[in-house]
Amino acid sequence: MESIGYQYQLTLKCFLDYGMMFNPRQIIKYRDELQFTYEEHFERVKKLSNALKYLGVEPGDAVGMLEWDTYRYLEAHWAIPLSGSLFHTVNVRMSPEQIEYCINHAEDKVIFLSTDFLPLVESMQDKLSTVKAYVIMTDDRSHLPIKTTLPNVIEYEELLSQVNADYEFPEISENSRATLCYTSGTTGNPKGVVFTHRDLFMHAISIGMTWGLFPNGMEYRANQTYMMLTPMFHVQAWGGPYLAFMLGNKFILPGKYEPDKILRWLNDEKVDFSHCVTTILHMLLFHPDAQKYDLSNWHVALGGAKLNRQLAERALELGIVAQSCYGMTETCPAMTLGMLKPEHYELSSHDRIKYFIKSGIPWVFAQFRVVDEDWNDVPHDDKTVGNIVVRTPWCTHEYFKEPEKTKELWKNNWLNTGDVGMIDKEGYLMVTDRNKDAIKSGGEWISTLTLEDVISQYPPVLECAVIGIPDEKWDERPCAFIALKEGQQATPEDVNNWMLKFAENGVIEKWWIPDVPTGYIFIDAIPHNYIGKIEKTTLRKMYADMNQK
Repeated sequence: MESIGYQYQLTLKCFLDYGMMFNPRQIIKYRDELQFTYEEHFERVKKLSNALKYLGVEPGDAVGMLEWDTYRYLEAHWAIPLSGSLFHTVNVRMSPEQIEYCINHAEDKVIFLSTDFLPLVESMQDKLSTVKAYVIMTDDRSHLPIKTTLPNVIEYEELLSQVNADYEFPEISENSRATLCYTSGTTGNPKGVVFTHRDLFMHAISIGMTWGLFPNGMEYRANQTYMMLTPMFHVQAWGGPYLAFMLGNKFILPGKYEPDKILRWLNDEKVDFSHCVTTILHMLLFHPDAQKYDLSNWHVALGGAKLNRQLAERALELGIVAQSCYGMTETCPAMTLGMLKPEHYELSSHDRIKYFIKSGIPWVFAQFRVVDEDWNDVPHDDKTVGNIVVRTPWCTHEYFKEPEKTKELWKNNWLNTGDVGMIDKEGYLMVTDRNKDAIKSGGEWISTLTLEDVISQYPPVLECAVIGIPDEKWDERPCAFIALKEGQQATPEDVNNWMLKFAENGVIEKWWIPDVPTGYIFIDAIPHNYIGKIEKTTLRKMYADMNQK
């Protein structure tokens, strides 16, 4: 029977409308420079939507943006997808060759870009065949007009001045494409990950419901202060802005990240909640000025790389609640969260860390399994490893224009993460490795993430990473690359003795411990990629080069 009722569409407009109704005079603050109320922000969003029509952007067209976390990016966050276009959030941390590929693959019709990226885009303009216009964005408008070799250029505020705020958002399907972001592996071209309005809606609602399960004092709720520290070009800032606007939160937009200023804003604005990669948190907590500020109001969710005990304990020393999240670009990215169950609510702050550093349990509506090669679920015994597969109402359904790679991503109605992990007796997931990073020594698996967590707790260690190296007898053995804190010293024997204590307590197997001295290499800094993940490919090459000499 055909329905005659109104088919309510779950689009991003739901969040915009509710925030406007609930707390229209709430503030969006950009650095120390300016601020808008939600009402003023909404007017600018409608102007930008009209401006897209002015530029000739049609529904379904892709629009790219190269920008820091500014108020302009937040305006585009709403206007582009709500006008029916596809918002391509260009990852400015990629190489120039990758950025050029992504813009062409997405077929961007218009590019919005900060003046910081003007030389980059100018260098590739002749190769950007689909781009018809460029919108230049700057905090400093005293030097207009901006000199550039780009054709068909207009400055952002000048563009908005050409249109009014009289705009009615079109009725669009919740299943229409909303955003496009690219993820890159170690080989091949980046893959475009598409999310629909419904995907983004369900993801944000799940985040809100899951944070609402927290005990008093830890929940994320209405009218708090929110500072995004995940770039908006990285999986829509993990969906945080959508939820924060619906909750009527005060926004603190940091622009280009500067640790000293971020620390000051966290203190001055009494920020309640943020999310970021672990490298950003590490940079803030070990900043020489960190002790000067009161950060005890702050609750932060971490992703990108594992939250180790050392960093979680450092956060606790400053009164910060830090929790691990697990996910990937293809999962939008939320999948699991290192959170407490009701039976843990009475634990001390220090004892809670045990759960906060786990990969965690699913967000509301998410499901995961750890399976063997025959797709049988592995025992929940905290030791049997398998492949992690997931599904949610928001996982991507497609790699953009890549049907064969999409088929590889999904199998048996589950998304294959490419990660290896295990489940403990309480149902918590522990990611132990990427498939490509896992070490198999003498036919048995060694968890590099567990070894890294143990080594990172050694006081002189700033950061470490473990890779597998060839071994004639065992096929592979672990090798730890270690960066020490400034002024600290350590030897392979020192680290080895530290690890033996954990083996004696059953935290790790004794045979997991790297061999002395060949399994320990001290370097100045651990290499990371643009989202804060350790570049183990670089370390493998470094090891190979060292052993060719």
